[in-house]
Amino acid sequence: MREIQLTLEQARRFLLLKQGLLGEYRFAGKDGALAYVKQAGCIQFDPVDVCGKNAELTLQSRVKGFRKTDLQALLYADRMLVDYPDKELAIFPAEDWPYFAACRARSYAHGRQFAGLAELEDRAIAYIKANGPVSADTLPIDGELYWHSAIHWSGNWHKNSKAARSVLEQMYTDGRLVIHHKQGSRKFYDLAEAQLPARLLQAPNPCSGEMEHIKWRVLRRIGAVGMLPNRRSDAFLGIPMTTEQRNLAFEALEQEEKIIPARVAGLKNALYARAEDSCFLEQALQENAPLKSRCELLAPLDPFLWDRKLIEAVFAFRYAWEIYTPAEKRKYGYYVLPIVYGEGFAGRLEAAADHKTGTLHVKHIWLEESVRKTKKLMHAIDAALGRLARFNLCGSIVEETSEP
Repeated sequence: MREIQLTLEQARRFLLLKQGLLGEYRFAGKDGALAYVKQAGCIQFDPVDVCGKNAELTLQSRVKGFRKTDLQALLYADRMLVDYPDKELAIFPAEDWPYFAACRARSYAHGRQFAGLAELEDRAIAYIKANGPVSADTLPIDGELYWHSAIHWSGNWHKNSKAARSVLEQMYTDGRLVIHHKQGSRKFYDLAEAQLPARLLQAPNPCSGEMEHIKWRVLRRIGAVGMLPNRRSDAFLGIPMTTEQRNLAFEALEQEEKIIPARVAGLKNALYARAEDSCFLEQALQENAPLKSRCELLAPLDPFLWDRKLIEAVFAFRYAWEIYTPAEKRKYGYYVLPIVYGEGFAGRLEAAADHKTGTLHVKHIWLEESVRKTKKLMHAIDAALGRLARFNLCGSIVEETSEP
């Protein structure tokens, strides 16, 4: 497929248009939340809740009128979305369940190596059938079990772990259980057959082999970010592939005309966009087309930020999530949200919601050195903070300090 030539400005415009962060809102309400997740393939879940959880913040920045209850309904009432490992802990469309058949099979085979696990699984299934959804605290299986998860993100490399938790997590990654609902950080599990339709559970794997699966996931991650280079990237976390397999996947996807190569002025490596997103490329190339400027606050693990080297190269914006950085070594703060304004990044801010008092505390606002502090910009940031406050059901905003 013929290579497209882009200026940095055009590349920025394309990425923001693709992400739904520039121009009029393309997504609205619960249906809009589902539509965005389908476009992204998956969004990352993280349980930390400072001013909204990561998945909720991802949707709040793009979906007009989004409420936290919309995501809960899509996950646990409508069952249009599922939470299952993809890019780390993730949320993705339930219709993609068949594509992860090989992942579930590997997890099941991994679980067979632990002595006594199968017997405990039978007990857990019988209990759930008789009593309904359970958590690790309510499943009556005592003791500890030598076990660790097959999923690398879990951190469960224990010599001994709570048996009830181990059993539930193993059957969850096997796909025999799904999350029924959550109470705070507690997960309640139910049988997959009770929550997902038979057409999904019985559907054959759409991928004919390992390489087809890798191609599908690589294409999906390109769609999540907008454009990606063919190199090692955090955007590909969770895809079990070698460098050679990644190269083969990109080569095949280009030959099949599923991805479009683009050369961006000033960037060494070619970037690749999905062919189905060519409409956004065409829009980005229309220099004189007016686009509504927006100000949005991004989640720390937003799909747009999955390849931070790309964001730095295209937008000259460097971002690191410092939540696990010791306080004395942080440059900014514990839970900092990047600020998108117009066709670039204006800075970042740290905010925390106090649900007891209904107050959103704005601890810091840092503007980029190249960004002028204007009334228009600060009004736009105030409006974005107002949306964040309403999203968190906070009736007031207290700005503690500002450091432009």
